[in-house]
Amino acid sequence: MEPKNGECLESVNEGLRLISRKDGLKFGTDAYLLAAYIRARRGATAVELGSGTGILSLLCVQKEKAAHVYAIEVQPDFADLTARNVKLNGFDARVSTVCGDVRRVVLPESADFVFSNPPYWRAGAGKRNESDAKYLARHEICGGIGDFCAAAARFLRYGGSFYTVFLPERMGELFAALEKVGLRPKRMTLVAPDPDSRPVLLLTEAVRGALHGLTVTPTLFLYSGMERQESPALRAIYRDCAFPPVFLPGGKSGAKTGKSRGADAGIEAEQTKEKRERTNGTDETNP
Repeated sequence: MEPKNGECLESVNEGLRLISRKDGLKFGTDAYLLAAYIRARRGATAVELGSGTGILSLLCVQKEKAAHVYAIEVQPDFADLTARNVKLNGFDARVSTVCGDVRRVVLPESADFVFSNPPYWRAGAGKRNESDAKYLARHEICGGIGDFCAAAARFLRYGGSFYTVFLPERMGELFAALEKVGLRPKRMTLVAPDPDSRPVLLLTEAVRGALHGLTVTPTLFLYSGMERQESPALRAIYRDCAFPPVFLPGGKSGAKTGKSRGADAGIEAEQTKEKRERTNGTDETNP
């Protein structure tokens, strides 16, 4: 399958091939982090709100996080692009593309989980200096965060999860929108470039009908060291398309009291523990 005029074909780091539009948004770190934040459920049915190129839905089925995904996209050109990328990668039987507005789409079955990388900015925010495709993807023209949360609640079965990546400065709006439709935030992770920078992303898992109780994980730092190399946590996420245990409910952070060292501290603690256990395992009489 060849790209059309104005498109390009690229390979992503998970062995997938992706046709993308030159005037559209590119596959970025935020999208991959969202894919990794989703916890796998054997045989699950999932829904993506706003599929774009379809890369998140493709990662979801390739990594066996769901058996089937309904990928909803409001822009006809991008819905077609999702369908073509699904076919290109041989997942026709596991990803169904739906062209429509998330506020009005009706699906034939309930979902075990829903995920979305929704528009970050309110309609009218910023300067209009980009293509229509990018503007629609970045701004709340075809629905705001409240609409996306309402759609997720409508598609989810009781006890199902809604995963999203959003802006930290709009956390209050997101949490209010979730609570309004019966989705209770249960896990959140802030993402920052490094320990000296403010968070730039917010990852959240909310559950339909859950009790109160929110797990705030360590902050994920993307880079470490003077040379700003990828942090151990980010490398692990890229390798596994999954967050390390420290980011799961009940995970041990390993962070000391006072200023949090974030996820790296937890990973270092787990690595130290594993080394100690392996060493002790060579002599059963060791204390």
